[in-house]
Amino acid sequence: MSFNIGLSGLYAANKQLDVTGNNIANVATTGFKSSRAEFEDVYSATRLGTGSKTVGNGVRLANVSQQFGQGDVSNTGNVLDMGIQGNGFFVLSNNGSLTYTRAGTFKTDKEGYVTNSDGTARLQGYGVDSNGKIVNGVLTDLRIDTSNLAPKSTSTVSSTINLNSTSAVIDQTVAANKFNPSKTETFTKSFSTPIYDTQGNQHTMDQYMVKTGANTWDTYTLIDGRNPDGSDPTVTAPVASTMSFDSTGKLTSVSTPVTPPTTPPTSVISSDLKITNWTPGSVTNGVWTANGAAADPAGLTIAMANTTQFNADTARSIPAQNGYATGQITNLTIDGSGVLLANFSNNQTKPIGQISLASFTNEQGLQPVGGTSWKETYASGIPGYDAPETGTLGSIVSNSLEESNVNLTNELVDLIKAQSNYQANAKTISTQSTIMQTIIQMT
Repeated sequence: MSFNIGLSGLYAANKQLDVTGNNIANVATTGFKSSRAEFEDVYSATRLGTGSKTVGNGVRLANVSQQFGQGDVSNTGNVLDMGIQGNGFFVLSNNGSLTYTRAGTFKTDKEGYVTNSDGTARLQGYGVDSNGKIVNGVLTDLRIDTSNLAPKSTSTVSSTINLNSTSAVIDQTVAANKFNPSKTETFTKSFSTPIYDTQGNQHTMDQYMVKTGANTWDTYTLIDGRNPDGSDPTVTAPVASTMSFDSTGKLTSVSTPVTPPTTPPTSVISSDLKITNWTPGSVTNGVWTANGAAADPAGLTIAMANTTQFNADTARSIPAQNGYATGQITNLTIDGSGVLLANFSNNQTKPIGQISLASFTNEQGLQPVGGTSWKETYASGIPGYDAPETGTLGSIVSNSLEESNVNLTNELVDLIKAQSNYQANAKTISTQSTIMQTIIQMT
């Protein structure tokens, strides 16, 4: 019996050495989780149970459990290197076969898909719709699209404007004061805003402010120095919109004559200016020609609701407009929630996807499959997928990797313990052999 007990001890100590050696071997493996050998004692028993004076039969390996404690997250400077700070696993798909990992050493393949370090599996996440909104719920292969960002025509312009209430009134009934964009004495102030047509060509929209009364101002809108339809403003007079203010300096209405004129004349009263007759073009040697592009189908709306008339300098905040030229991707950033943000050369930033993380009720039930990856099992339970920083899921740390959680000092101590255990069990067998030899010699 002692031989069997000693042999079981040798086997257990050998397994402990194997586990400890594997931990030490992977001390520098990204995303590696250390293992622990767990043992239990063995007793002989019958159907009626174990006797009160039964001597144990040794030890056996009960389980090799992995310890999913957090590893240190260290900076690497590579944007596609990602560590998870907290709970969760990256999801990888190899032709539909899903594995889970904490190793965030990702790269892109020739088609732009984000893959693991050996390129055999694609990182899973959520895509975006045509408006750049993340589509949650359906996992997809994450892909970094390096094609040009298509241009967008300008449909809205907004800003905050103050018109100085003490500015001099310009009497436009006097011929010399009739608005002329080339004569500064015929207007009080002008503001310029870049806008874009459907082909991404940039144009300059100028707004000329003319104080016509105590609480009234006219505003003329020209694009590239021309009327929106391309006509010469010195030949075809531009249409003025009239802004009215109350005694406190707040805008009450913006009145724009209907074009073409009606009989009797009518106007559109709103807090916005609406341009629907813009034909994009350019001027060469004084001759205007259409450039083949078009204005936004919805027209161009200029929000004027934030215009005031106070006793302060006539000034405007930086305008906001929603159009842009075509752009090339220049940079990629990944935030804590796993959203991949592409920065383009036209100063636009667009989400192109979001990383998904998986969580399990019983992480210990996952099956290691190599490559610092695990597979779902019956014991682990089914995975739950969601965006990082949702519920108990951790956050994504870009430009960083999670290091192995092996504590080398503890492993070296365990190595000494396992060696001592092995030697002690070998001594048990040696002692039993000596006793056997003594008995044999007695006979």
